[in-house]
Amino acid sequence: MAESEPQEENCDNVIKMVKDVGRDLRELLEQMEKLTVQAAWMTYNFVTIQTNPELVSSMKHLEDAFLRCKEQMEKKWQEVLEE
Repeated sequence: MAESEPQEENCDNVIKMVKDVGRDLRELLEQMEKLTVQAAWMTYNFVTIQTNPELVSSMKHLEDAFLRCKEQMEKKWQEVLEE
């Protein structure tokens, strides 16, 4: 009977280790997926910019317009809240 306890403990340790390895693998795969997506977008952006250099200035113009619009929306929202 005393021999079964260490075996059960060993089995529990192995089960916990397998679960931990599975969790770690999932986390690593998620990180790899995120990095792969980032690399794909960086490559796409690089190719797009090399193909059409004017795109950079167009994107900057759009970003500036978006930020101005966002600022105005925040001001209007604050005015509505204050009423």
